[in-house]
Amino acid sequence: MIRQRLAEYLSNKGVSNYQFYKDTALSNGYLDKEGSIRSDIIEKISYKYPEINLTWLITGQGNMIKEVDPVQERTKVYSLRTDRLLDDQSIPLYDIEASAGLVELFRHNGDSTPVDTIRIPGLPKCDGSVYVTGDSMYPLLKSGDIVAYKEINDIQNNIYWGEMYLISIDFEGEEYISVKYVQKSEKGDSHIKLVSQNAHHQPKDVPLEKVRAIALIKATIRINSMG
Repeated sequence: MIRQRLAEYLSNKGVSNYQFYKDTALSNGYLDKEGSIRSDIIEKISYKYPEINLTWLITGQGNMIKEVDPVQERTKVYSLRTDRLLDDQSIPLYDIEASAGLVELFRHNGDSTPVDTIRIPGLPKCDGSVYVTGDSMYPLLKSGDIVAYKEINDIQNNIYWGEMYLISIDFEGEEYISVKYVQKSEKGDSHIKLVSQNAHHQPKDVPLEKVRAIALIKATIRINSMG
Protein backbone atom coordinates (compact mmCIF):
# COMPACT_ATOMS: atom_id res chain seq x y z
CA MET A 1 0.00 0.00 0.00
CA ILE A 2 2.89 2.38 0.68
CA ARG A 3 4.11 1.92 -2.88
CA GLN A 4 0.60 2.59 -4.19
CA ARG A 5 0.36 5.83 -2.19
CA LEU A 6 3.85 6.80 -3.33
CA ALA A 7 2.82 6.23 -6.95
CA GLU A 8 -0.30 8.34 -6.30
CA TYR A 9 1.86 11.17 -4.93
CA LEU A 10 4.24 11.05 -7.91
CA SER A 11 1.32 11.10 -10.33
CA ASN A 12 -0.25 14.01 -8.47
CA LYS A 13 3.01 16.02 -8.67
CA GLY A 14 3.70 15.07 -12.28
CA VAL A 15 6.91 13.21 -11.41
CA SER A 16 7.64 10.34 -13.80
CA ASN A 17 8.94 6.98 -12.58
CA TYR A 18 12.17 7.71 -14.44
CA GLN A 19 12.61 11.00 -12.55
CA PHE A 20 11.79 9.27 -9.26
CA TYR A 21 14.43 6.60 -9.80
CA LYS A 22 16.95 9.27 -10.77
CA ASP A 23 16.11 11.43 -7.72
CA THR A 24 16.35 8.56 -5.24
CA ALA A 25 18.98 6.35 -6.96
CA LEU A 26 16.59 3.39 -6.54
CA SER A 27 16.58 0.64 -9.16
CA ASN A 28 14.12 0.66 -12.03
CA GLY A 29 10.95 -1.24 -11.20
CA TYR A 30 11.20 -0.57 -7.45
CA LEU A 31 7.67 0.87 -7.39
CA ASP A 32 6.30 -2.34 -8.88
CA LYS A 33 7.78 -4.66 -6.26
CA GLU A 34 5.82 -6.28 -3.45
CA GLY A 35 6.46 -5.96 0.26
CA SER A 36 7.19 -3.18 2.71
CA ILE A 37 9.60 -0.29 2.25
CA ARG A 38 12.61 -0.04 4.55
CA SER A 39 12.88 2.96 6.86
CA ASP A 40 16.07 4.19 5.19
CA ILE A 41 14.25 4.26 1.83
CA ILE A 42 11.37 6.23 3.36
CA GLU A 43 13.93 8.64 4.82
CA LYS A 44 15.49 9.06 1.38
CA ILE A 45 12.06 9.71 -0.17
CA SER A 46 11.32 12.30 2.50
CA TYR A 47 14.68 13.96 1.81
CA LYS A 48 14.01 14.22 -1.93
CA TYR A 49 10.32 15.11 -1.58
CA PRO A 50 10.08 17.07 1.69
CA GLU A 51 6.46 18.14 1.21
CA ILE A 52 5.09 14.58 1.32
CA ASN A 53 3.24 13.73 4.53
CA LEU A 54 4.97 10.63 5.91
CA THR A 55 2.00 9.77 8.13
CA TRP A 56 -0.17 9.61 5.02
CA LEU A 57 2.47 7.70 3.10
CA ILE A 58 2.90 5.03 5.78
CA THR A 59 -0.63 4.74 7.22
CA GLY A 60 -2.89 6.37 4.64
CA GLN A 61 -4.23 8.78 7.29
CA GLY A 62 -4.27 12.55 6.87
CA ASN A 63 -3.44 14.61 3.81
CA MET A 64 -0.96 13.71 1.10
CA ILE A 65 0.90 17.03 1.47
CA LYS A 66 2.18 18.42 4.76
CA GLU A 67 0.23 21.31 6.16
CA VAL A 68 2.48 24.35 6.59
CA ASP A 69 1.77 27.59 8.37
CA PRO A 70 1.99 30.23 5.59
CA VAL A 71 3.98 32.60 7.82
CA GLN A 72 6.62 30.47 9.45
CA GLU A 73 10.35 29.97 9.47
CA ARG A 74 11.38 26.41 8.61
CA THR A 75 14.77 24.88 9.12
CA LYS A 76 15.85 21.54 7.69
CA VAL A 77 19.08 20.02 8.98
CA TYR A 78 21.19 17.67 6.84
CA SER A 79 23.50 15.96 9.31
CA LEU A 80 25.89 13.07 8.84
CA ARG A 81 26.52 10.35 11.42
CA THR A 82 29.93 11.88 12.11
CA ASP A 83 28.50 15.36 12.77
CA ARG A 84 28.70 16.83 16.24
CA LEU A 85 25.61 18.92 16.87
CA LEU A 86 26.20 22.20 18.68
CA ASP A 87 23.78 23.59 21.25
CA ASP A 88 24.68 27.13 20.30
CA GLN A 89 26.70 28.69 17.50
CA SER A 90 26.64 31.95 15.63
CA ILE A 91 26.69 31.33 11.86
CA PRO A 92 27.74 34.31 9.71
CA LEU A 93 25.42 35.17 6.81
CA TYR A 94 27.33 36.42 3.77
CA ASP A 95 26.41 38.26 0.59
CA ILE A 96 28.15 36.33 -2.21
CA GLU A 97 28.05 39.25 -4.63
CA ALA A 98 29.56 41.64 -2.08
CA SER A 99 32.27 39.05 -1.41
CA ALA A 100 33.15 38.88 -5.14
CA GLY A 101 32.02 35.26 -5.44
CA LEU A 102 32.26 32.00 -3.57
CA VAL A 103 35.97 31.46 -4.21
CA GLU A 104 36.90 34.81 -2.69
CA LEU A 105 34.46 34.28 0.18
CA PHE A 106 36.09 30.97 1.10
CA ARG A 107 39.58 32.36 0.60
CA HIS A 108 38.98 35.27 2.98
CA ASN A 109 36.34 33.66 5.18
CA GLY A 110 37.87 34.88 8.41
CA ASP A 111 38.15 38.45 7.10
CA SER A 112 34.84 38.72 5.24
CA THR A 113 32.20 40.90 6.82
CA PRO A 114 28.85 39.14 7.25
CA VAL A 115 25.61 40.97 6.61
CA ASP A 116 24.07 39.23 9.60
CA THR A 117 24.37 36.17 11.83
CA ILE A 118 22.10 33.16 12.40
CA ARG A 119 21.70 31.36 15.71
CA ILE A 120 19.86 28.03 15.65
CA PRO A 121 20.47 25.40 18.36
CA GLY A 122 21.22 21.81 17.42
CA LEU A 123 22.94 22.41 14.09
CA PRO A 124 26.16 20.71 12.96
CA LYS A 125 29.25 22.92 12.78
CA CYS A 126 28.86 25.39 9.90
CA ASP A 127 31.37 27.77 8.34
CA GLY A 128 28.81 30.22 7.04
CA SER A 129 25.53 30.75 5.24
CA VAL A 130 24.35 32.49 2.05
CA TYR A 131 21.13 33.30 0.25
CA VAL A 132 19.96 30.98 -2.53
CA THR A 133 19.40 32.37 -6.02
CA GLY A 134 17.70 30.66 -8.95
CA ASP A 135 15.16 27.83 -9.08
CA SER A 136 17.31 24.76 -9.75
CA MET A 137 16.40 23.20 -6.38
CA TYR A 138 12.72 24.20 -6.39
CA PRO A 139 10.47 23.19 -4.61
CA LEU A 140 12.98 22.07 -1.97
CA LEU A 141 14.61 25.50 -2.09
CA LYS A 142 13.47 28.73 -3.62
CA SER A 143 15.27 31.98 -4.38
CA GLY A 144 15.73 33.91 -1.15
CA ASP A 145 16.07 30.86 1.10
CA ILE A 146 19.23 30.50 3.18
CA VAL A 147 21.67 27.58 3.18
CA ALA A 148 24.24 26.97 5.90
CA TYR A 149 27.38 25.20 4.71
CA LYS A 150 30.62 23.48 5.67
CA GLU A 151 33.55 24.10 3.32
CA ILE A 152 35.16 21.08 1.62
CA ASN A 153 38.89 21.40 0.94
CA ASP A 154 39.72 17.90 -0.33
CA ILE A 155 37.24 17.48 -3.19
CA GLN A 156 38.77 14.22 -4.40
CA ASN A 157 38.27 12.34 -1.13
CA ASN A 158 35.60 14.14 0.90
CA ILE A 159 32.55 14.15 -1.36
CA TYR A 160 29.48 12.39 0.08
CA TRP A 161 27.73 11.25 -3.09
CA GLY A 162 24.09 12.22 -3.37
CA GLU A 163 24.30 15.05 -0.84
CA MET A 164 23.49 18.70 -1.52
CA TYR A 165 26.35 21.13 -2.12
CA LEU A 166 26.98 24.81 -2.68
CA ILE A 167 29.35 24.76 -5.62
CA SER A 168 31.33 27.19 -7.77
CA ILE A 169 32.15 26.15 -11.35
CA ASP A 170 34.49 27.81 -13.83
CA PHE A 171 32.25 28.43 -16.84
CA GLU A 172 34.29 29.90 -19.70
CA GLY A 173 36.22 32.10 -17.32
CA GLU A 174 33.17 33.18 -15.30
CA GLU A 175 32.16 31.86 -11.89
CA TYR A 176 28.87 29.94 -11.91
CA ILE A 177 27.48 29.42 -8.39
CA SER A 178 24.61 27.06 -7.63
CA VAL A 179 23.18 24.57 -5.14
CA LYS A 180 23.06 21.03 -6.54
CA TYR A 181 23.08 17.38 -5.60
CA VAL A 182 26.50 15.93 -6.42
CA GLN A 183 26.52 12.39 -7.79
CA LYS A 184 29.09 10.12 -9.38
CA SER A 185 29.51 10.66 -13.10
CA GLU A 186 29.36 7.97 -15.75
CA LYS A 187 32.40 9.71 -17.26
CA GLY A 188 34.60 8.47 -14.43
CA ASP A 189 36.44 9.91 -11.46
CA SER A 190 37.58 12.95 -13.42
CA HIS A 191 33.98 14.27 -13.47
CA ILE A 192 31.06 14.81 -11.12
CA LYS A 193 27.37 14.93 -12.00
CA LEU A 194 25.36 17.96 -10.84
CA VAL A 195 21.66 17.20 -10.36
CA SER A 196 18.85 19.67 -9.67
CA GLN A 197 15.67 19.11 -7.69
CA ASN A 198 13.78 21.01 -10.38
CA ALA A 199 12.95 18.52 -13.13
CA HIS A 200 13.20 21.27 -15.75
CA HIS A 201 16.97 21.47 -15.14
CA GLN A 202 18.90 18.65 -16.79
CA PRO A 203 21.78 16.90 -14.95
CA LYS A 204 25.22 18.00 -16.10
CA ASP A 205 28.59 16.25 -15.93
CA VAL A 206 31.36 18.65 -14.94
CA PRO A 207 35.15 18.04 -14.93
CA LEU A 208 36.55 18.15 -11.40
CA GLU A 209 39.18 20.59 -12.59
CA LYS A 210 36.38 23.10 -13.25
CA VAL A 211 35.25 23.06 -9.60
CA ARG A 212 36.60 26.22 -7.99
CA ALA A 213 34.97 25.89 -4.57
CA ILE A 214 32.51 23.53 -2.90
CA ALA A 215 30.73 23.27 0.44
CA LEU A 216 28.40 20.67 1.94
CA ILE A 217 24.95 22.02 2.80
CA LYS A 218 24.28 21.38 6.49
CA ALA A 219 20.95 23.19 6.88
CA THR A 220 18.37 25.14 4.88
CA ILE A 221 16.14 27.91 6.15
CA ARG A 222 12.94 29.07 4.47
CA ILE A 223 10.74 31.97 5.48
CA ASN A 224 7.27 31.38 4.11
CA SER A 225 5.25 34.51 3.55
CA MET A 226 2.04 35.35 1.77
CA GLY A 227 3.38 38.81 0.98
